[in-house]
Amino acid sequence: MNSIMNTYARFPLTLVRGEGSRVWDERDNGFLDFIAGIAVNTLGHANPAMTKAIAQQASEMLHCSNLFHIPKQQELADQLTTLSGLNAAFFCNSGAEANEAAIKLVRKYFYDQNSPRRSVISATQSFHGRLLSTLTATGQDKVKVGFDPLPPGFSHVPLNDIEALKQAINDQTAAILLEPLQGEGGVNIAEASYLQAVRELCDEHGILLILDEVQTGIGRCGTMFAFEQAGITPDILTLAKGLGGGMPIGAMLASAAVAPAFGPGTHGSTFGGNPLSCTAALTVLSEIGSNDLLNNVMQRGAQLQNGLQELASSYPIITQVRGQGLLVGAELNVEAAPFVAAARDNGLLILMAGPNVLRFLPALNVSAEEVDEALATVAAVLEESETWV
Repeated sequence: MNSIMNTYARFPLTLVRGEGSRVWDERDNGFLDFIAGIAVNTLGHANPAMTKAIAQQASEMLHCSNLFHIPKQQELADQLTTLSGLNAAFFCNSGAEANEAAIKLVRKYFYDQNSPRRSVISATQSFHGRLLSTLTATGQDKVKVGFDPLPPGFSHVPLNDIEALKQAINDQTAAILLEPLQGEGGVNIAEASYLQAVRELCDEHGILLILDEVQTGIGRCGTMFAFEQAGITPDILTLAKGLGGGMPIGAMLASAAVAPAFGPGTHGSTFGGNPLSCTAALTVLSEIGSNDLLNNVMQRGAQLQNGLQELASSYPIITQVRGQGLLVGAELNVEAAPFVAAARDNGLLILMAGPNVLRFLPALNVSAEEVDEALATVAAVLEESETWV
């Protein structure tokens, strides 16, 4: 009897160890990992700096209640606010929790101003988590089935359609919530001009801009935060996944104007910002900086996209290649699931992003040779597919 609830459609694979961008199953079969824990394993597996830092912190203190000051938490908050240009951080355990905190902060901010604004506009095909508020904010109906009644105050408009967004705004609109690049929704990029127009629209109407960088943040797109590439700054920023490099941590950052809306008793998290997770996050930030990983992300991302474009010229089953940095999608004109399975059978782990998109999410320190190896495997799978598509 399986004592684990059946909430995941798991791959027929049991992974037991990893090193760098490679993992092995219980039969010692090796795989090139271009999933990285779904954009979590920023530094790959068993990174020496991460292993050393976690072991050292574990020997000192794993957990400390937020009723006390936590030095590593303060250090991490200082670094994230400096890097982002925002003012204060709240720590939790996941991206869904970070987005929940952002939605609560928005509502408390307008409550404190005696304003009736409470509604949030987000994008179709977005994904913001599986808590009741965050799945309601998510622009995909499939995650909402069976969980009604859903909380009110959420609406959706197509990404990159500024006119639709303008039409959706009313006197109840408190915030616009966007991913700079929709990972789960199909590797759909929010155009820089669109994000700039949204920022201007928010400023014009006194609306808060929340950017969900749970998947795109911490170097994944080639800059520390994807919003940097549009030349804007949000009022609220959410992070998780790659921030901890494998340890669970989420963060919600806010501007100096908005952050004070949270005071003692307004929000909290038992485990959020614990010494172990903060140590892991500090190690991730240190390794990104000291090893020039942002440059590696840009180079390897270009190598991956160019290689996939070359394959598309030979295999028209690939209709489009898109992405930023090391969050890359290859759209197919058929279902992607058989290709994910075939890649796995050939030793490469990749994901889907919607029914027709192959998603590639290697560690930020992936090598040029490993990208070439992944491309060779994709080419082999495409060649094989001509016999079964």
